[in-house]
This record gives sequence, C-alpha cells and structure tokens, in this order.
Amino acid sequence: MRVLQIVPSISLVYGGPSQMVLGLSAALASQGIDVTLLTTDSNGDAGQPPLDVPLEQPVERDGYQILYFRCSPFRRYKFSLGLLRWLNARASNYDIAHIHALFSPVSSAAATIARYQNLPYILRPLGTLDPADLQKKRQLKRIYGLLWERPNLAGAAAVHFTSSIERDISERFGAKTNDLVIPLGVQFDSCLPEPGQTRDRLGIAPDRPLILFMSRIDPKKGLDLLIPALERLLEEGIDFHFVLAGANPQDPNYENQIQQQVEKSKLGDRTAITGFVEGDLKLGLLQDADLFVLPSYYENFGIAVAEAMFAGTPVVISDRVHIWQEVQLAEAGWVSNCSVDNLISTIKLALQDPKQLQHRGLNARQLATDKYSWSAIAKEAIDVYRQLIEIEK
Repeated sequence: MRVLQIVPSISLVYGGPSQMVLGLSAALASQGIDVTLLTTDSNGDAGQPPLDVPLEQPVERDGYQILYFRCSPFRRYKFSLGLLRWLNARASNYDIAHIHALFSPVSSAAATIARYQNLPYILRPLGTLDPADLQKKRQLKRIYGLLWERPNLAGAAAVHFTSSIERDISERFGAKTNDLVIPLGVQFDSCLPEPGQTRDRLGIAPDRPLILFMSRIDPKKGLDLLIPALERLLEEGIDFHFVLAGANPQDPNYENQIQQQVEKSKLGDRTAITGFVEGDLKLGLLQDADLFVLPSYYENFGIAVAEAMFAGTPVVISDRVHIWQEVQLAEAGWVSNCSVDNLISTIKLALQDPKQLQHRGLNARQLATDKYSWSAIAKEAIDVYRQLIEIEK
C-alpha cells in the first residue's frame, strides 16, 4: 500500500497537530506501509526564514520519505504551487492520501486535485470545523467553506476526527460525510531523564507541588482562567510552583503580555517561564510535574494532555478539551468547566491528596499507553485505509 500524507508544514512553530503527522508516518512505515509525506518549508509567518531543508528531494526519516516544497507564492498561507504540480503529476502512483488541515489553501487544493485524479483521500480538520474556531474570521471562513471545503468534504472517502466530541459538534457546510474517529498518538523518542533532574535545573524544591502548563501561548488555551485561579490559590495558602512552558511565534505580543502579567503578579516568584521547550527539558517537565493543567476553551484533542499522561502525570483539563470524557472515565485526572471558581476548586481538590495524585498518574499512563500509542493507532489507520481503498475501487 502506497500512502501520501499531506500537511502544510511540520515546523515546530505550528505545534502538535502538525507534528503528529511525523509520528503517524513513522508508525505506518514500521508496519510495512510505503509512506511519502508532502509538506512545505514554511516556518512561521512572514519575516521568519524558511526551514533549512532540501527541496523536492526525498528525505529519508524513520522508514518513510519527506518531500519539502518551497512556499510560493503566498508564503504567509503556507501555499506551494510546486507541491500541487507534483501531486497532480503523480497522484495515480498512490492508493490513498491523508490530508491534514482545512482552511489551508495548499490542503484545500490538494483535496481538489485528489478528487479529480480519482485518488481516495481522508481529510483531518485539526479542529477547524469546531463552531468556536469558525467564529474567527467568520464571514471569510463561511465563504471559503461553502465554495471550497464543502465539495472537498463531500468528496472525501472519510473525514478523520480525533475524538467523538469533535465529530459530533463539527460543521460540514451541508456536506454529507463518512466520519471516522481515530485519536492522535504520543511517543517519546528518548528515555525520560532522572526524576527530579529538571526540578533541580529550575530551582524547584523537591517537596513543593509543581503545576505545569505546556502548550501554545494562545487566548484559546484558558490562561485568562488559570492565572487568576493560581493567584487565588496562593492567597489561600496553597503551596506550589508553577511552570509556564510554551511560545507563540505567530503572536509574540500575546506571549509577552502573558509573561508580563505573571511576572508582575503574586505568581512572579513562584513561576518559571521557560518559553518553548523540547528534548530533555520537555520530557523532564512532563515527568516531574505533579499536575498538568490545560483549561482550554476548545481543543479537538489536546496532544500535550496525552503526552503528560504518557509520562504518568495526572491532568486537570476543561470540559472543552474533547478527550475529557476518556480522562474522567479512566480517573486519569480531573475535569473543570471554563470558570475561575471551578478551576480553583478542581486544582485544590487535586493537590490536597498526594495519594490520589499518584493513583491518577498511574491511571493516566495506562490510558495513554492503551489508547494513544502510535502502534495501536497505526494498525487502526491501516485497517481504515484498506477498507476505504476497497470501497473506492
């Protein structure tokens, strides 16, 4: 089976939803699938240098090939005529395409080409069909969706949602779709560092509870709930150290605003602001944290939540993070609504019982291992690919 994965960019600046294509491709390749990943050299908004990668030459990685194409024209929108020309000329060489992102011109055009070339394709919206996300640039997205994404959705062999909630709430612009739910996967490329090593590195006492936020610094992530909640917990005498890990190269002004807010608040001397993290620092934070908190206003999956659980850290998430039901059912953490008062009581409940923290951390690791491992997800994806290819013949 020859499979195309198509995504506008795999740069780190675009976060987990784009990066997950690498994990999926490697997992598929390990099962004997011939995978080619098409992407661009986009590395952030205008002004950022493109990725330093060879263009239109196969790059071998973990058993599969990546082909990078120049963003041109419209670099800001991660568009590439070169990628689309390549796909149009070679679509017949592949059995199925898995296209990641809607409302991205290169993905939209790739789906259109696949449809006209009779190449079965799966669309993964990355949360862009969530009604809350559609409120951003609402009129433009409505026009774009009706004119371009509606026929792409209708013509797709399937639409790939990462949670049942994402599937249930998503807008389709009137298109009838074949829906499938396959979660995202997590996998650490290296072993976790020694426990406590990262605490030492950041000067955090071993007996002080460590609360970790690790995600893109973005208004949708609920920092306007988390920061005042943590301030009030300090006022009530709850002891902890907070780590704010993440960045937003696409909106550095908001990132700076949040950093200044924390530094000037009661949290200032109880907070480590790390910026974007990767490698051992990221793994060490996930492991050494007592509690991972993500009170997002909407999140179609929450890859950082799955990573925290894989490291054995219990989570506090909002009921807008669409794997909250799985977390609640497995007792892998606690679920809050999107209010400061409820978030305060939920974090307080989690911190007051160290035995429950440990118990739910073990449950979190089990849930992530059973449900969000790449090996399990690859097998599920391969079964879906085969079924769809057979149907489309």
